[in-house]
Amino acid sequence: MTETTPAASPPLRQRQTEEAAPPGDFATPMPRNGGGAWSGLRPLLLRLHFYAGILIGPFLLVAAVTGLLYTATPQIESVVYHHELKVTPRGEPKPLAAQVDAAREAIPGGQLVSVTKGAGDSDTTRVTFNVEGLPEGYTQTAFVDPYDAQVRGTLRTFGEWLPVRAWFDSLHRTLHLGEFGRNYSEIAASWLWVEVLGGLALWLGAPRGRERLRKWFVPRRSPKGRKRTLSWHGAVGLWVSAGFLALSATGLTWSAHAGVNIGKIQDSLGGATPSVSSTLGAAGSKQPAPGTSASQVDLDGAVRIARAEGLRGKLVISPPAGGGSAYVVKENTRHWPEQQDSVAIDPTTGKVTDKLVFDDFPVLAQLTRWGIDAHMGLLFGLANQIALAVIALALIGMLFWGYRMWWLRRPTRGGGTRLGRPPARGAWRRVPGRVMAPLVVVTAVVAYYLPLFGLPLVCFLLADLAIAQLRRRGRTHTEAQTEKPKEMAR
Repeated sequence: MTETTPAASPPLRQRQTEEAAPPGDFATPMPRNGGGAWSGLRPLLLRLHFYAGILIGPFLLVAAVTGLLYTATPQIESVVYHHELKVTPRGEPKPLAAQVDAAREAIPGGQLVSVTKGAGDSDTTRVTFNVEGLPEGYTQTAFVDPYDAQVRGTLRTFGEWLPVRAWFDSLHRTLHLGEFGRNYSEIAASWLWVEVLGGLALWLGAPRGRERLRKWFVPRRSPKGRKRTLSWHGAVGLWVSAGFLALSATGLTWSAHAGVNIGKIQDSLGGATPSVSSTLGAAGSKQPAPGTSASQVDLDGAVRIARAEGLRGKLVISPPAGGGSAYVVKENTRHWPEQQDSVAIDPTTGKVTDKLVFDDFPVLAQLTRWGIDAHMGLLFGLANQIALAVIALALIGMLFWGYRMWWLRRPTRGGGTRLGRPPARGAWRRVPGRVMAPLVVVTAVVAYYLPLFGLPLVCFLLADLAIAQLRRRGRTHTEAQTEKPKEMAR
């Protein structure tokens, strides 16, 4: 028996590589030799971008969908809670003390936390209490008509958020799974910037002919198929990349694990958010003047003093916590320009014992405040909400195009349903040592400060090694089975 082998048949590994990455797009494997550092780094970046997109994609999709829903909460709240939030102006408002007394009757047994005086004449007064039995971070708030001191309703609030926004906020942050659920959103925020920067490098570094700028920014209309999908994925990603990076950075600032590390770094750089001191010192502990009482300054008096100090808009008044403690009055206007000034007022003398102006905040603290409010759609009002909605829709589109490219990349010969192959393994061997060494160090540092970036990365590497080992064993077994008939034929 004579054995014949087709001369034109390429080796098995070569055929797998060719099928894994069709030529003519930015997924084409780079040569092993020559081409500089980028030609070695690019295949590694491509493999990381692929695996992160496939495995982190579901987390990003959930974050995008829940974030998209969250952008509409201000309009929903204005409709759902219109009775609690708005009144018809008429005459002179009742004293804040009378409004607080009415709120106490509506929420008996609560411990007064704050009184919020609205910025407009048609706003109700919010009186917030700590009540036993509520989940951590939640309070009970009474909404009082300032003109007749009648309570228009009570709601369970999370910080300043009403129930609708609190529900969507918890959905976006934790999927209503508590502290454990915060890991999902932190994974999404920890990997979004990696996917964006890696995708930008691959898209901008891909070889192109004429009209390079146009191909960067304008998706192709033809040809159909994977190249067209790739064009939309890359061009839209380039347009929206700044928004993705901003959401990733601001989301990490209040995440469960990375947020703590970021806070420590910010504090060490002198960028901690300051606050006024409510503790009265020697200057603020003087006895009241003859003929006055220890309660000389009431809530309305604290508001008048704060207004005289230049505080404007919505004011949140925190009453003294006890002897030796001051009123703290804070602005709470979170749209542009921010109004976050605050003062501490001695309740017996009316003296301002401490004052803090937002313009005097450290730059990092101001950036953090602006970034968080922009992330929540507060900084620029409706325009901010629309921008967030567009970014969320773009991220959903990016994920759709990414998974579609994976599907279009699947082998079509041999029948059956199979998934698309990842980029070729062994990409790290092509990276020059002078590039790989600092890359490993930087990655380790980032993984330390962003643990939910580091842990999934380790899992990727271990899974990749395990799959490679299983495939190697399977290939060895197949080759052994193939050699047996050949030996018998000889």
